[in-house]
Amino acid sequence: MAAQEIKDAVQAYTGLSPAAAFTVLALMLATYLIVSTLFVAPDAAASAPAAHPQPPQQQKQVTEAEAEAEEPFVPLFPDPVQVGEITLEQLRAYDGKDPAKSILIAIRGQVYDVSRGRLFYGPQGPYSLFAGRDASRALALMSFDLNDLTGDLEGLSPDELEVLQDWEEKFKERYPVVGHLPCEKGNS
Repeated sequence: MAAQEIKDAVQAYTGLSPAAAFTVLALMLATYLIVSTLFVAPDAAASAPAAHPQPPQQQKQVTEAEAEAEEPFVPLFPDPVQVGEITLEQLRAYDGKDPAKSILIAIRGQVYDVSRGRLFYGPQGPYSLFAGRDASRALALMSFDLNDLTGDLEGLSPDELEVLQDWEEKFKERYPVVGHLPCEKGNS
């Protein structure tokens, strides 16, 4: 009797047969579970407490040596560090291969911290070759040629310089300036 009342209530409330309503409910739950796992760090899910934690006296005590042996916490996006004047050689160390260091890119002598764009500029990213380099010419030419990874703008057309200007504006909007390249002799 109660089962029939539930079936009638589901049909009246949803306009669906009970089987269809429960199928939709199950699909919604599965979608929720899949989507919610996208927003949890992989190691956070593994280290989450169990549904039935052990009493404190049965839990394993972590010694100070074990705690020190664990890898240090590296933030996903390190805070921008002002580097001031930095040479091209020094800039190369900020190419994203060391997760504890920022990812830096120079454009027209200004050095930008693009660490928030690690998916783009990090080691596996599509623009990783720009990381730790002066990308001015390459951006102006929209080139992925290693020979174009330079600050030399000589010979660029007005249209190419406009493309570079657009890139520079995008970088200024999205990423903090953390330093600059040394001025070349003759440029002031």
